[in-house]
Amino acid sequence: MTDQPAAATATFADKPTLEGERIVLRPVKPEEDLPWLRVMLQDPDVLRYTSPVYTPVAPEWDEAMEKRVVDWYSTRNEQTDRLDLIIVDKATGRGVGEVVLNEWDEPNRSCNLRICIGPDGRDRGFGTEAVRMATDHALRAIGLNRVSLGVYAFNGRGQRAYEKAGFKVEGVRRQVLRYDDRWIDDIDMAALADEWPGLGDQ
Repeated sequence: MTDQPAAATATFADKPTLEGERIVLRPVKPEEDLPWLRVMLQDPDVLRYTSPVYTPVAPEWDEAMEKRVVDWYSTRNEQTDRLDLIIVDKATGRGVGEVVLNEWDEPNRSCNLRICIGPDGRDRGFGTEAVRMATDHALRAIGLNRVSLGVYAFNGRGQRAYEKAGFKVEGVRRQVLRYDDRWIDDIDMAALADEWPGLGDQ
């Protein structure tokens, strides 16, 4: 098992800006991000692949919904037990999605990862790059040993992106989602520090 890297000094309370080849991961800027977040959070693919319940039609975006979204994103940078970062397309400077490290298990040095990509960011490799960057930050900078996630079985694009980013399938939780009169499995995947490039040989 890999020991915690000596350079691991960051915590979930730190909200870094991480620069990649084609994207930047940065803290939430609610006023700047709200317009494209409205689009992403009502997108059919986002609802299909991230919702824990079948949502055939996007919820109505009314004043109450707007308030919930604003309240939620306005407090993300204050959280000390999770890290919410916006995925920004370097070519346009626009936000296209979010990646989150949450469900922190401090004694076992592990957390969960989740990601949403809006319509402007799909099929461009942004998801793979964002997952790899966020996972590298968790394992290298924060010093975690394990980052895990779940992906619905009908999200083949997502599973391929996670595998390219360095995640491995660990198992299947059967029939966790009732989707349009079908039962959908959830695939458990994880990345470990002792298998991560640059850490496993330490």
